[in-house]
Amino acid sequence: MRRTRGGFTLLEVIVAIAILSLIAVMVYSSFFSMARSKRNLQEVASRYQQGRSALDRMSRELSAAFVSAHRPFTQVQPVRETAFIGSDERPTDRIDFTSFSYRRLKRDAHESDQAEIGYFGSTDPENRDKVDLVRRVSKYIDDDPTRGGIIQVLAEDVASLEISYLDPLTGEWTDSWDSTQPAGQLGRLPSQVWITLELNGGPGDATIKFETKTTIAIQAALNFAGK
Repeated sequence: MRRTRGGFTLLEVIVAIAILSLIAVMVYSSFFSMARSKRNLQEVASRYQQGRSALDRMSRELSAAFVSAHRPFTQVQPVRETAFIGSDERPTDRIDFTSFSYRRLKRDAHESDQAEIGYFGSTDPENRDKVDLVRRVSKYIDDDPTRGGIIQVLAEDVASLEISYLDPLTGEWTDSWDSTQPAGQLGRLPSQVWITLELNGGPGDATIKFETKTTIAIQAALNFAGK
């Protein structure tokens, strides 16, 4: 009686290993593609979140902008200059203004709801080819409304920032505004501000566009002393 041998031949083992290796490569490729897709979706979602948060903050703070016609009674008193200055620049416009939107975070702090605020583009310190949208805020209004305070990054890798202003006297949109100059819009503010922000890093390496309009409540210079 002939006895049958058990086990596999060397060729069968090699074929089995090759099939298992092929299956493992296919499974790994599938998981790698899924992980990469998930990471890309998370990055795009983060870009959308950055853009929406930036426009929401800009809109809220611009809606509370103001300028004041008050001046110190004596030369000894410190000068506090209020202003609304928007300049047309590339790739990002710049705007500096005084606003009633500051929030005190500490009890009994010597602060008010007034602050100097600015938005502009700044070169990323880690990548000189990128421009970030930054926010400048100073909780004290001084003699220069365009400088000072703390700078924070609102959105990274900005493609462009365009800001337009609706002049209530002419009913037309303009690319710049200056409440401090007689040749500009002395002592007054626009009725609306139109913000268009584009961020790099969208789906398929396209830019992501965000757009909003905000209404400014106080359009004339404050003057509680009357005429």
